[in-house]
Formats: sequence, structure tokens, C-alpha cells
Amino acid sequence: MCDHETTRPRVNQTRSRPENMQRCSHGAVRRRSGRIGSNGVNAPQGRGYTFCELAFSSRLNASAAFTLAELAVTVGVLVLLVFLATQLLKSAATVTTLGHKQMDADSQTRQLLDRMAIDFAQMVKRSDVDYYLKSSATPPPTGVRNLLQPGNDTIAFYSTVPGYYPSPSTSTQQGPLSLVAYRVNSNSTSPSYNKLERMGKGLVWNAVSSSTTQTPVVFMPIPLASPLPIPELPVPTPTATSTPAWSEIASPSPSPSWSDSEVVGPQVFRFEYYYLLKGQTDPINPGTTYPPIFSDTPWDRRICACPSPTPIATPTPTGTPIATPTPPSVCCHVAPEGMQDVAAVVVDIAVIDPKSRVLVTDAQLKRLNGADGSPPVLVDFAAGMAPGQLLAQWRAALDANTAGLVPQAISGIRVYERYMYLSPPTLLTP
Repeated sequence: MCDHETTRPRVNQTRSRPENMQRCSHGAVRRRSGRIGSNGVNAPQGRGYTFCELAFSSRLNASAAFTLAELAVTVGVLVLLVFLATQLLKSAATVTTLGHKQMDADSQTRQLLDRMAIDFAQMVKRSDVDYYLKSSATPPPTGVRNLLQPGNDTIAFYSTVPGYYPSPSTSTQQGPLSLVAYRVNSNSTSPSYNKLERMGKGLVWNAVSSSTTQTPVVFMPIPLASPLPIPELPVPTPTATSTPAWSEIASPSPSPSWSDSEVVGPQVFRFEYYYLLKGQTDPINPGTTYPPIFSDTPWDRRICACPSPTPIATPTPTGTPIATPTPPSVCCHVAPEGMQDVAAVVVDIAVIDPKSRVLVTDAQLKRLNGADGSPPVLVDFAAGMAPGQLLAQWRAALDANTAGLVPQAISGIRVYERYMYLSPPTLLTP
């Protein structure tokens, strides 16, 4: 409500207020909108509106502003809240980044191990074909295969999977088998250096004309990649030693890249495998049963119970039979023989994501996988290890950080293990 006043001047009032002005109850002055007649009296109000104007004195009487102390406290609280929000966002970003790196490594590793599982499941398991496998076997018998692979391992075998077929070759010349091999490239001049490669060499049928200069599946006594020891050669032993069909697989000075190969693990820098041997009964002593064990030799060296020499009718000057011992290569397991003793190949790999890889030098990576010639930080499999022990030792070695990696790089390294189970052999020759 506004208090109406007349236009007549009051006593002691120095200045009169126009007739169309009224004082509001809150101290403002209200202007009445309308027309003023010629006699100075307000004409009847028509369309318009009424508003109040704050007097100068009421603006002076407005509430006081914040004090300096209040402003300082307010700004301090605001800075603290911004700092806490920043730390929260930083922590969330760190967790998100680690999660993304883990998902990237898991995704690539899953694809790689699935590819390996298919190759191993389709492996050709025959005693008349060769394999390129690591082995720590030592005599007896003399000449047994001993193929040590310190650091990163290499494996090669025939598998019933598609491959890169030679050119020129037609669909009628292309066979169902491929030569499959895996390794971590150790040639520093190669674009796939310290990355896992897979060879998928499609093979032609054996009857294809040799004019194509392509090698088909080779059978014993022709070795796959490395010379065969005497116990693995067929009887009678050939007089000449055959040359390996694909020596590039076992070359001591690795080429920049394998032929008919590709990078299947760009983040994999460590590759190790070993064997799960079957539990079985000794064929010579049926009362002896051997439990399953882990080994770095692709046959069961426990099965080597040769029968005692028995006299046979051998012409002698005195007519006395001579006891001829059974050769160990006949009664002992001394070769893969179609992987007859292997239930599964256990594959262990170490993966580093691309963001963490830029924090690691080549020298540090070589120290981890043993490419520098010294025993690797991520150790090789050793006889007597329990299930999961190799993976546990790898994790412990990374935590110990003897290679001098930054913590961010260590958090980006992950290790994996998978069992590649094999089906029974399809052909075993005596």
C-alpha cells in the first residue's frame, strides 16, 4: 500500500512533489501512470502501468557488503573444493586409463591364444613327420635330441589350417596342410622386433610338379628345421643326412622376418612353452604307473625300461648263443613320435600395452626376455616346477624390478598362461 498525499505543500517542506508521484510504504516513490488534464488534475487513468522508483536515500540505507574476512574464507573454501574435485578427477582418470590398458591387453591376448589353440588342435600327430620343438634331453641314449632355447622359444609343426600358398599355384595344387611356427622376432633391424610372429606357410600336394619350386610336406628322415639325431632316424639308418626343409625357422642369426609370416602379437615380448606329459603305464613293466608331470622335453624319459638281454641263435665258432641287448632307441621313448606322450602344450606369454611400451627401452626389454644373451629376468621353465609356478615367478620378478623399469611401465605388463590340449596321435609307426 502506498500513502496518498495531496499536492498542497506542507509546512517546512522545501520542495514539492509532483501530483503524479506517491510515496510507497517501503520508502520508494511511485509514479502514477496516466494523463494530466489542462487544469492540473489527473485525468482518468487509461492504459498504462505503475512502478516504484527507489529514492537515493534508500540506496544509501541498503544492507552492508561482505567483509574482507568473509571473502577470504569463501575463497579458501572454494579453492579447497576445487582441489578435492581435481584429485577426484585425477584418480578417476588413472583408474580409467589402467582399466583401458588392461582391456586392450586382454583383448589382444585372447585373440592370440585362440589362434594358437586352433593351430595346436589341428596339429598333425604322426611319427613319420618331424617337429621343431625345444628339448633339454641328455643321453642316454647317445644322440638324443637336445634343443635348448634360452629366452624366447620357437616352435614349428604341421597343422590342418589354411596358410599363405605359393604363387603361382592353383586351388587344385594347394594341399590342406600348412607349416605353422611361432617366435618373438629378435632381429633389431626388423619392423617386428620384439613382437610375436606366426608363420602360416601353405603347402602344396606332394604330387605337384617341382617346377613350382615349392616344398610340400616332408616325411622322415627329412627334418623340418634342424638335423635329426640318430635315435630319431628310421631303421635302417640312411647313409646320408638329409638337409632340413625349412632351415630359416632354426637359423641362429634370425632373418628380419620369416617368409609367409605376419605379426600376431604386437604387444607380446616374451614367449615360453613347456609340456604336460600324460600319466601312463610302463609298457615293459605293467606294474609301474607314472603320474602326469610337467617337462621341457616332448617325450616321457621315464619310459626307458629295456628288457634284459636274451640269448638268440647267432652262429659262432663255438656254437654258443650270444646275448644281444635291445637298443635303447627301440625300447625307450627318445623322440616326439607323433607327440604320443604329450597331453598339452602350456604356453606362457608376457604382454606390454603400447602406452607403457614407450616408457621401456629396447635394452630393458632385452633384459626381461633374455635377448641380451644373459639369463632372462622372466625366467625359463625348469624341471620340477608346479602348475602356475612359472607365471608366479614372472610376477615376482616384475615386482622386484631388477631391470629398472618405471612403475607406470610395470603396471602395464601382464602375463598369461593357457593349456593347448592335443588329441591322440593318428599314426604311430613301429
